[in-house]
Amino acid sequence: MTPEQTSLRFPLWQYLNQPLLGEKSPILNPKRFAYVYRVELLQRCWEKHCDAKGQY
Repeated sequence: MTPEQTSLRFPLWQYLNQPLLGEKSPILNPKRFAYVYRVELLQRCWEKHCDAKGQY
C-alpha cells in the first residue's frame, strides 16, 4: 500500500499537543511520531475489537 492510498494523514494536532513532562518524553521527529501514533492507534483498535468479542 502506497502512502497515497492510505486514509491516515499526519496527526498534526496530537503531535503539537504532546505533553512535555510526564511518563513519556515527547517525540520531536515527525516521522517517528507518526509511526508510534499509528502503532498505538492499531493497539487501541485491537483492544476495542477484542473487548467487543468478549461480551457474547
